[in-house]
Amino acid sequence: MAGSSQEGTRRRDVLLAGGSAMGLALAGCVGGGSEGEGGGNDTGGGGDGGGSYTVSMAPAGDVEFESVPERVVTYFPGYADMCVALGVEETLIAMAETDRYHTGYYDELDGVSIDKGGLQDILGESGIDREIFYELGADLHLIDPQWLTNNEFFGLDESDVEDVRTNVAPFLGNTIFRRTDEWHDYEYYTLYEAFGKVAQVHQEGERYEAFAGFHDEFVSGVQERLPEERPNALLVFGDGDEPEAFSPYRLADEGTNKKQFHDLGIEDALAGTGIEGLSTTDRGQIDYETMLEVDPDTLLIRGHEDKSAAEFADTVVAFMEDHPVASELTAVQEGNVFRGGPIYQGPIQNLFTTERAAHDFFPEEFGDEELFDRARVAEIVAGR
Repeated sequence: MAGSSQEGTRRRDVLLAGGSAMGLALAGCVGGGSEGEGGGNDTGGGGDGGGSYTVSMAPAGDVEFESVPERVVTYFPGYADMCVALGVEETLIAMAETDRYHTGYYDELDGVSIDKGGLQDILGESGIDREIFYELGADLHLIDPQWLTNNEFFGLDESDVEDVRTNVAPFLGNTIFRRTDEWHDYEYYTLYEAFGKVAQVHQEGERYEAFAGFHDEFVSGVQERLPEERPNALLVFGDGDEPEAFSPYRLADEGTNKKQFHDLGIEDALAGTGIEGLSTTDRGQIDYETMLEVDPDTLLIRGHEDKSAAEFADTVVAFMEDHPVASELTAVQEGNVFRGGPIYQGPIQNLFTTERAAHDFFPEEFGDEELFDRARVAEIVAGR
């Protein structure tokens, strides 16, 4: 459960620590300081702070703002969720992979919503056209510039990013959802460290502090009720209602996409097995025969966040129960096959995914109990 304590002990440093001058380099490490030292000069409060301010985040370094951005483009849906949590969702004008931005969680929070359909998609069938950034005319690209230049599919290089940074608006962001990219040789951030940076950008320190405190209390309360023995789980991606082949993840790997499982102390079923090497972004594929060799306590399947628990049970789980090999899995026989959660998640989404995982893994303790106060979350988002 180290993930939760790390979030809790470092979160205040994100807003209060001063950053050293690091320039606007597009690549390389940002030197100095521990992982929790976020830099920037804003120490809280709403509004524009009455003057210019600087936010520092690897790999972009120091970025100076004359005022709070009013037009923001992001790539990862987790950063969009951060904007919603801070009550500044109206600044978002575009993002990528909107199909992976799961906004149904907001339906349980009074007054919290976003018009996802109104967000322009920057990702096309052939990658990202540099001209889209000129057309959008954003004040900030809340995107890790290295993510754009290290993915060949996008068709962008450092000169493209530098051109957009110089002529349109700066980049600020960090690829936090996973930690398996070899090119990511600069500082990583936890979910709440990155959230704190976004709060600095929008001068919403008070909302951030309230949200982070709520998160810490929620996770601590859940952890206090966990049994000593925790199950292991095999986390895979398997698309379609009748999946036969799967891409495995290492549950033990770091990254915000597995935060809820780390906070609940779920063990990696691949640890100590012959297929544990399948842990990079080129993960290979496994089938039910390989799964049976591992025979995990629990099976988590990604690619089904658009389904309810009942829909998932009626399709994917029902298929496995009738499959000649899958039906032999302990997880299938004992009813422990669950949706694997979103790949990208922000602070609001993480509250819900943690609660859902607690229900899935520990039904005898938590049942269907609401584990956090929806009304309080809505109040924080509203600035109360």
